[in-house]
This record gives sequence, structure tokens and C-alpha cells, in this order.
Amino acid sequence: MMRLLLRRLRRLSAASERSFSGLPAAQVRRTFLDFFRDQHQHLLVPSAPVRPRGDPSLLFVNAGMNQFKPVLLGTVDPRSQMALWRRVANSQRCVRAGGKHNDLEDVGRDGTHHTFFEMLGSWSFGDYFKEEACRMAWSLLTEHYGIPADRLYVSYFGGDAGSGLSADRETRDIWLHLGVPASRVLPFGLKDNFWEMGDTGPCGPCTEIHYDHVGGRHAAALVNAGGAEVVEIWNLVFIQYSREPDQSLRLLPQFSVDTGMGLERLVGVLQGRRSNYDTDLFTPLLDAIHQRSRAGPYGGRMGAAPDAQVDRAYRVVADHVRTLAVCIADGVHPGMSGAELVLRRILRRAVRFCAEVLRAPPGSLASLVPTVAQTLGDAFPELFREADRIADIIDENEGHFLSSLQRGSRLIQRTCLRTGGGAFPAAAAWSLHRDLGFPLDLVDLMLEERGVQVDRQELDRLVCHDQKMRAEQQADSRPRLLLDVLSLAALQRAGVPHTDDGPKYGYHLENGRYVFPACRATVLALYDGRALVPEVGPGQRCGVILDRTCFYSEQGGQSHDRGYLMRDGLQEVLFSVEAVNRAGGYVVHQVTVPDHLRTGDQVELHLDQGPLSSAQLQQVDRCVRDVISANQDVHTLEVPLRLAGAIQGLRTVDEVYPDPVRVVSLGVPVSELLDGGTDRE
Repeated sequence: MMRLLLRRLRRLSAASERSFSGLPAAQVRRTFLDFFRDQHQHLLVPSAPVRPRGDPSLLFVNAGMNQFKPVLLGTVDPRSQMALWRRVANSQRCVRAGGKHNDLEDVGRDGTHHTFFEMLGSWSFGDYFKEEACRMAWSLLTEHYGIPADRLYVSYFGGDAGSGLSADRETRDIWLHLGVPASRVLPFGLKDNFWEMGDTGPCGPCTEIHYDHVGGRHAAALVNAGGAEVVEIWNLVFIQYSREPDQSLRLLPQFSVDTGMGLERLVGVLQGRRSNYDTDLFTPLLDAIHQRSRAGPYGGRMGAAPDAQVDRAYRVVADHVRTLAVCIADGVHPGMSGAELVLRRILRRAVRFCAEVLRAPPGSLASLVPTVAQTLGDAFPELFREADRIADIIDENEGHFLSSLQRGSRLIQRTCLRTGGGAFPAAAAWSLHRDLGFPLDLVDLMLEERGVQVDRQELDRLVCHDQKMRAEQQADSRPRLLLDVLSLAALQRAGVPHTDDGPKYGYHLENGRYVFPACRATVLALYDGRALVPEVGPGQRCGVILDRTCFYSEQGGQSHDRGYLMRDGLQEVLFSVEAVNRAGGYVVHQVTVPDHLRTGDQVELHLDQGPLSSAQLQQVDRCVRDVISANQDVHTLEVPLRLAGAIQGLRTVDEVYPDPVRVVSLGVPVSELLDGGTDRE
């Protein structure tokens, strides 16, 4: 028995000491991108900024697929380069803090959660599908990175009777054919192995590859168990369905593959580290923090271990300063709403851990920016270019909060003494948040460290009341009718041509004012928000698709035109155009119809040419005179969007731009304005 035990211990020891590639993080990233580009003909696409453009559903880009939504939804402009993409790979910078995907409060408690991370991704848009995707993933992990196959497990969708979905046996059989033992190919349900973009839209089964940090054993029971020993490293999503508003599923006209693998976790695997903070992505930062603090060196302790709170502070500061640097470089600054408010929370958490736990002097957080650039700058060189500006913004915001932090800490201490360790009053917690700018999660954290809990029920009531008051102050807005992927496919199958919007440039100067002529058109399709319909009746909201239009659709930072349609034979009834948007080459005019409208009807389009107010005219006059006085040359050129994005000094607004785009340059070295609008010289 003793001999068997010793043999078992030797085998476990050998497995734990086994060395794989030991690649530095930069080479891990490079190997991934080179593999897909050189061996499998994928186009390498740059990371999108962490601020999503034209997607109000997201505060931050939180997955590699975000920038490819137009392809997956079928709304991509057919003239754009993106419409031609079939195989793509990249490393996308992502932030998960706030909203549905929020890892903020878990950061520092373990070795794997981050607010900022890189997502290595590969995509197929109507090209290869399940077999090729699985084969590529297995080859990269086992042959190129050298991960032992006996450390890997794969999961697949095992079906769901309630949803009427059968098991993805095709994927299971692919893994078996690739040589993965049946005992390591595991079925799971909707929660773990069925991916959905949202409540509606593209979705499909996924297969995940999991890694056992221990090895030398059979650990199938630990897959998807939430432990740190067996972790998911790669998710391969097979997008083949569309979830409809009634929750039914329809097959998509084009199948796609979306894979994602977190760089930080992969580097941990390849460098033999269970904690991402022990890899070369973080150790330079942890060393730099130690040099600036009055705390002992980082020891990797977690949970209830002695000095674990200090090591947690190290991890929080290292994570948060990466997030701050990347977000500020991408144009997101700490502020009072939306993504800016989330970044403000992150900064204030980092400042608090720096000042109170690590006992670092003021300015320490900003001084870490060059180290962030050192660890990430090979992939994101803008961190080097923007390092001084990033540090200045962090330093300024740190200074604003430090005095409030001291006041808030004293208030918490006095209140805890007064209550004798009982529940912390909700009103005091709310005052810290409202008056001193403390994020509520930071208040919870500081109370947790003192073994005190807030009156959660009363605090939730105060938060709900505040949210209700804010909601009442916002104007009611009706959702836009946007074509979905199935409706776009139906338009294409029906042979409906893309909308000719050339008439929007047909205005001319007459008697000192611009005249926008009416435009005659034919109704080619009607969209009721769910499907294409041949007719709509009085009171219905619908999207009207015409063969041609003089209306400008919302894009490039410019609002859509307003006006109305008149139907032939019914000129006394005006169909008011409430919004105009563009998807997949089609211009959609949103109207609430006062009378019947059918496909094939002839209509006449009229733009609202109402006059500006006196104050507006004076403001326009001043702006125009200033521009004329500058006497700068105007240059315009239509170029592919990717080329326009490389122009030095380029200024854009937070919108999705068409491809190709018209670039307007006023003088040199005046910043170029990327403009999808109708500006004229």
C-alpha cells in the first residue's frame, strides 16, 4: 500500500512540474495570430476601442465579437470591406465592469478575475464550420503551444428538452474523431454550452476546452464546477440560429464561428501558474507597486490567510491601473455617467487600496502607467504614445478623491463606533455615495473589512428611489425599428435592390437659400419589427424600404433628416418620417402610418425645410465666419474605413461609420474629421 501511495505521489509531482512552452505573454499572443494568419488564411483585424460605437446596449466592448456584430446580424454595408471578410482573427481589448458582464467586485479575491483583459479570437463568416474550428483549436493548443492532451477536457451542448433542442452530437463526434477520449468529451446544458447574443438574435451551441492544472488524474467531475484547478480556456461558438421574440429558433441563412480565449488565462497555463497575477503580464506591475508602497512584497495570499488583504490590494491596483490606462487611451475618461462613471468607480477603488492598504504616497497610481505600457505596448502602442496624458488624468482624479477618502474613512469610523458594531445606517452609506463620491461597492468593501454590514434593505430602497427619480427626468423615447438578420436575408432572397440614396445630395441654391427637391419612389418592402409584410394599416409602426430616397440616414455623427411621405392618390394624408436608419445597404424610413400602405405603392418624399430660430442662425453665422476667416483649404476623399482610421490626428464621434468613408480635411495640420455626413465646401 505504501509503495502504491509513493508511486501516486511521484506521478502527481511529475505532472505538476511538467513544463510546456513557457512562452512570454507577447509571444503567446503572437503565436496565436501567426497561426491563424499564416496557416489558416485569416485576416488579422486590429482591436476595436473599448468604447463601443453605435451600440447603446454596451458600456464597454466586453467580447471579441462586438465589432463584428454587423456581420453576424447581417446589417453590414455591402460596400464595406467587412462585408467581404470570411476568416478573421485578432486580439481584442475588453472591459467587464458594469452592466450584465461585471467582474469588478470579484477582482482581487482570486487569481483569475479582471476588469480589463485581452480576448484572442478567430471567426468564420459563412466559411468553415464545426469540424475545421475544432481541428484548428486542438492543433494550436497541443502542437504549437505544447499543452499535453491528457490535461484537456472538452464540453459540448447536450441538448435541452424544454427548448426542443437536441444534443450537438456532430461536435461530440468531431472531438472523438480528433482522438479525444470519450471520457473527456462531456455534455452540458443551456447554461454552459449554448451561447446567445441577447434576448433575441443570433445564437447557437458552443464547445469549450478546459485545462486541468494538476494533471495525472481523471478530473471530468471538476469541469464547470467553478474551482481553480480545472478551468475553461477556449470557447468555440457555432452561430446557426436566430432567437425570435416569441423565443422560437430559426436557422440562419449563413452559419458562423466565433471563438474566444482569454490571453491572461492562457498565459497562466503556459507559464505553469494558477494565478494570472503570477505571470509576466502582472509581475512587473506588482514589483513596481511594491517599490512605491510601504507594504511588504506581494506574496500571492488569498482568502483568510494572514496579510491576504495586502495581497488583495496588490491585485486590485495592478488590475485597475491596466483598465484605467487602456480606457483613457481609447478616449473614456472618469466621469459622472455611463462608462465614464464606471471608470470613476474603478479609479476610486484603486486610489483607496493604494492609499489605505498599501500606504503608497499620492501620485503612485499614475506612476504605474509606464509599466502598463511596457507590458501591453507591443500589442497596443497607443499606450506608449498616450502615457503622459493618461498619467496626468489619473493623477488629477486621484487628487480630487484623496481628500474625500480621508473624510469618508473618518465618517465610517465614527459611525461604527456610535452604532457599536451593529448595522451601518443606510442613510450614512448613501451620503458617502451621493456627497463624497464613494462607489457603493467600495462602501461595502470598507465595511466588510471592519466586520460590519449596511442596512441592505433600506439602502436598496434609497437606490431604487434615486433611479426612479432619474428615469422620470428622462424623456420617453420609442425604440427604433431595425432590420434583423433574417429580414435582411429575406430582402436579399426576394431580390430587393439596395436603396439608392444619391438624391440626398440633389439640393441646390436658389434665391439665397438651399432647396431640397421632392423625390418620387416606390415602396419595395415593409417591416413591422418582426418580419416583412405586404401591407400595414392605420396606427401601425413600420419601416418603409424604397427604391430611392432623398432622406439622410443617421450615421457618422449626423442626425437623420425629418419630413414626410405622400402616397399617390392620397396626397391629403401625410406619413410623417420619425427616424431613418441604414442596415445592409437598405435605408429604412420609420413611420406610424395614418392610412394603409402596401408594397408597390408610389410615394413622394418631402424633407422638413423649416427655418432655424434667430439664435440658431446667429450661432451658425458666427461659426461660418470664423471658418471663412481662417481661409483654409478643403480636401475631400473617399477611402476605405480601415485606411481612414490610420490617419494621424483623426477625430471621430461615437458612431458607427460607413465603409468606405468620406474624409474631410481643413488645412494642415488641422485635425481630419472622419465624416459620413452631407457637408459641402
